[in-house]
Amino acid sequence: MFVKVPKILQNFFPKIVWRHKTHEKKIWLTFDDGPDEKTTNLILEILKKLNIKATFFLIGQEIKKFPDLTKKIIDDGHTLGNHSFSHTDGFRTKKEKYVYDVELNQKLINEKLVESGISKKQKLFRPPYGRILPNQFNELSKQYKIIMWDVFSWDFKENLSKKRLQKNVLNNVKPGSIIVFHNNKKSYNNLFGCLEKILSSLKKMDYSFSTTW
Repeated sequence: MFVKVPKILQNFFPKIVWRHKTHEKKIWLTFDDGPDEKTTNLILEILKKLNIKATFFLIGQEIKKFPDLTKKIIDDGHTLGNHSFSHTDGFRTKKEKYVYDVELNQKLINEKLVESGISKKQKLFRPPYGRILPNQFNELSKQYKIIMWDVFSWDFKENLSKKRLQKNVLNNVKPGSIIVFHNNKKSYNNLFGCLEKILSSLKKMDYSFSTTW
């Protein structure tokens, strides 16, 4: 169970954004999946309380279920990223279908941004499961910045203790880190009572949070 992405893997795919090269104590907080009615509200409340901005990589099917929550994420000043329309596994999907699924979601995201009065559309894509084939990457990277991570919290694991979750993040973060949490039903119990502690600890460690990619 890797928390840190092995350096050899990052070096093998240098055009993917795994982390940002900076000596500033700046990190990138991201939430995958969602929106989810219960978990998204919890996350947004904590972020607002701590005055932190994050990037939400959303699934199109969930955007359609919860359009008001999507609007709330935007209105709270967070950044939207694309996590495909149907959480498609790149290793099991042909290039044409994979790209279509991503672009279908981007169209939906663009519509939601326009509805909220935002005309600038930053195209960010995170492959579901972190799985993307070279031909899919080559096609999508023409329009999208492909974002992975270097700190994976494993917050959706049911048997993960809150103490372990905190260590996963706090013991592995460094300047430029991209941290992944999850915005879904599986992660709710672990994030409840723990996410705020983790983010507060990061602030006490003098980290600031960026959404500039």
